[in-house]
Amino acid sequence: MKFVIMAGGRGNRLWPQSTEGRPKQFHSLASSESMLQTTYRNLASRVAESRIFVATAAQFRSLVLEQLPELEENRLISEPQQRDTGPCVAMSALHFLKKQDDEVMVCLPSDQNIPDTGALMDSLTLAAEFAGASGSIVTLGVVPTRGETNFGYIQAERGSAVGRISKVKAFIEKPNEGRARQLACAPDVYWNSGILIWKPSTIKRAMELYQPDMWKKMEEAGDRLEAIYGELPRLSVDYAVLEKSDELYTIPVSFEWDDMGRWTSLERVKSADATGNILQGPVETSESSNNIVIADRPAIVIGVQDLIIVSSPQGLLVSSKEKESALKAIVQRIENRKENLRE
Repeated sequence: MKFVIMAGGRGNRLWPQSTEGRPKQFHSLASSESMLQTTYRNLASRVAESRIFVATAAQFRSLVLEQLPELEENRLISEPQQRDTGPCVAMSALHFLKKQDDEVMVCLPSDQNIPDTGALMDSLTLAAEFAGASGSIVTLGVVPTRGETNFGYIQAERGSAVGRISKVKAFIEKPNEGRARQLACAPDVYWNSGILIWKPSTIKRAMELYQPDMWKKMEEAGDRLEAIYGELPRLSVDYAVLEKSDELYTIPVSFEWDDMGRWTSLERVKSADATGNILQGPVETSESSNNIVIADRPAIVIGVQDLIIVSSPQGLLVSSKEKESALKAIVQRIENRKENLRE
């Protein structure tokens, strides 16, 4: 079993710390290390480092090597451009298939908080055994602990379980609040962890079936992949393959897991002060409660509640927690405006 840490995402929901030039995986949020460093070193505490690879966009290659000096360059898979997780996974599979290497690979995001690495490895070992023997796709489904509107869900097929492994019946998009509460209590429904276990040949077969044009372009490009990569569609691996596959299985897990994808994620991994504020940096508060304040310069916060305030050299965010979900679209709008000006 080998591991491919996917570290090419953009992380617009964590602006202004996460930016186009230095996205979220290269920042420290839950600990003193960056999310990429934590993910890599947690794995390295359990498996030989030669089994761990990092897939990232070429523009972040130097950042990865700066943060992980122990990573040999032959374990760094560089995408010519950011094209989302579909092309990233396909490129990783091609990387190994060119070497006649069809060992099971675990594709996992770089920005998740999983403190119990031992429990994670136990589930991955079971998943790898099944994926290797059956040629199927396996994902870890996290048992919900709350109604969560920011995660996708997967529904297992009732009565299909063999031991801990069940066939996936359906993917469920991020729900509204009422639906999320229902799903959290429903049997056979889990959070979609985004952790995938499969063989490179399984990825090849799935891509040939569900994304034949994309796979053909990539396979035929050979050493010219950089020249055609920008022509590939931006597709998540969920949309490209998983939602279409009838050979997808899940293993439910109940260990602590979180996707560090937005500022309010910090409320589940950081300790608050006596008035419920999560503070980082030189911050003083008065008559303020339940705020998240992360400052890169002296900041004073007076008489406010339930705000997210983040300052960095790249900008300043002031948002109510309730409206946090609007951040991604606004950042994308700004980036599109810059792109249009460059053109």
